[in-house]
Amino acid sequence: MKKHVVSSDYDVASGTIITYITGFILSLILTLLAYFLVTQKLYTSVNQIIVIIAGLAVIQLFVQLIFFLHLGRESKPRWNVTVFVFAVLVVLIIIFGSIWIMNNLDYNMNHSDSKIIKDELNHE
Repeated sequence: MKKHVVSSDYDVASGTIITYITGFILSLILTLLAYFLVTQKLYTSVNQIIVIIAGLAVIQLFVQLIFFLHLGRESKPRWNVTVFVFAVLVVLIIIFGSIWIMNNLDYNMNHSDSKIIKDELNHE
């Protein structure tokens, strides 16, 4: 009997249980480290904690890309660059979108009292 072998142009990069557990543990450690840095107030200034958390976020991004999305193990390196650029784009959209929304909310909350007072004075 002749065996039929199915081949594909796409080599699927898959991880082992050890790589998934390692990625999970590293992700958990990085997340808990960021949490405890903020809750225990182990920093001297707000700028320092922002830089530290941003650094931990970048490390977390690389852990996710390497251990769960298998970046670097794929046979087609073009996809590695595509995945990385997409991940950076998503992170930038989330960061700058959040900052924009928070600034907008802060501006509206700080200036809403004066608008209400002016409206009340004009109706009298």
